[in-house]
Amino acid sequence: MPTSPLRLDALARTLLHTAAFALAFCAALLAALPAAAATDEPPDLRWSVSPADESGPDDRRVVEHELDPGETVEDRFAVRNISEEEVTFTLTAADGFYTRTGRFDILASDRESVGAGTWITVPESVTVGPGETEIVDFSLTVPERAEPGDHAAGITASILSVQTGDDGTSVGVESRIGFRVLTRVTGEITPAAAVQNVDGVYDLSWNPLRPGEATVTFELVNEGNTRLLAEGTVNAGGGSTAFPPEDENRQELLPGDSREISVPVDGVWPLFAVPVDVSFAPEVVTADGSTSTLDPVVAGTTLWAIPWPHLAILAGIALLVIAVMSGRTRSRRKLDALLADAREQGRKSAEEKAETP
Repeated sequence: MPTSPLRLDALARTLLHTAAFALAFCAALLAALPAAAATDEPPDLRWSVSPADESGPDDRRVVEHELDPGETVEDRFAVRNISEEEVTFTLTAADGFYTRTGRFDILASDRESVGAGTWITVPESVTVGPGETEIVDFSLTVPERAEPGDHAAGITASILSVQTGDDGTSVGVESRIGFRVLTRVTGEITPAAAVQNVDGVYDLSWNPLRPGEATVTFELVNEGNTRLLAEGTVNAGGGSTAFPPEDENRQELLPGDSREISVPVDGVWPLFAVPVDVSFAPEVVTADGSTSTLDPVVAGTTLWAIPWPHLAILAGIALLVIAVMSGRTRSRRKLDALLADAREQGRKSAEEKAETP
C-alpha cells in the first residue's frame, strides 16, 4: 500500500524535531562541563637558590661577612632551574627577619627595606634554561655610618603566577626561594638579653596522688647588637624543663628581636602559690662561627595552683569526723536521758514501796 504524501511530511517533521532536541541536549551537556577541563594546567616549575663561587654552588648555606663601615665585598649565588622549560626569575634583596615561630624570612615585595637589604645590589632578573644553572654576581656595601653588630638580609629568586580563587577572581601569587645574607659590622660588640612577661597556667591532675603540669609562657628579648641562640631552663614548684627540647634546634634572635615561648613543666604539685623562674642563658654567635655563653638572665613570677582534689578529700574527712562526733554526742545524750529516766523510775518505785503499810 503506497504511503501518502501527508504521512511522509509528518514523519520528516518528527525526525527534524528529534534531531534538533538531540543537538540542543548535547550543547547543554557540553556547556555544563567545567571550563578547567578544556584548559591546560600550569607548568610545574621548580628551582633552587644557593651561595656559590665562580664554578657553581659551594658548601655555604648562608652568606656571612665581617666588614668595616664603608667596605664593599663581591660575592655570587647560583639559580638552578629544575623544571623542563626556560624561566625568567625576578631577583630581590630585602631586609631579613625571623617570624614568631623562628622561621627566617625577608620583607614582602610591597614593603620597602631600610636596613641591610639596601646594602645589597643584585640584577633585576635572570633567565635560566631547563635543567641549567646560572651564576649571578652581587655586591654588598656597608654604609659609612652603619652601627656595629649583626645585620640580616636575604636574596631570593621568584616567579609570579596567577591563580583563580573560589569566587572566580584572579589572584597574583609570588613564589620565592632564597638564602640568608648576614653581615657583622666591626666595632664595639655588646651582647645583652632579657626575659620579660613571665606568666603561666596550671593544669590540675584530678588524681590526688599525681602532680599536675604548669605551662609557662615568657618573652625572650635580644637587647644587644649580636645574634643570640636561645636556650635555658624553666623551674616551677620543684619541676624543671630545659628549652628547647633535645630534638629541636635552638631559635636565633637577631638584635632587637623578641620571641614568645611556652614551656610545659611536669611534676608540679598544687601548693596554692607555686614559684616560677625562667633562666635564659643565650649563646652569642661570633663572626668565625664559634659561640660563647652569656651569664644567665633570670625572671620569675608566682603561679596560683589550687589543690581542689586534695581540698575535696580534706572536706570529706572533715565531714566524716563531724558526722562521727555528732553521732557520738547524740548517743551520749540519749544514754544520759535513758539513765536519768531509769533513775527517776527507780526513785518513784522506792517511794511507792515506802508508802505501802
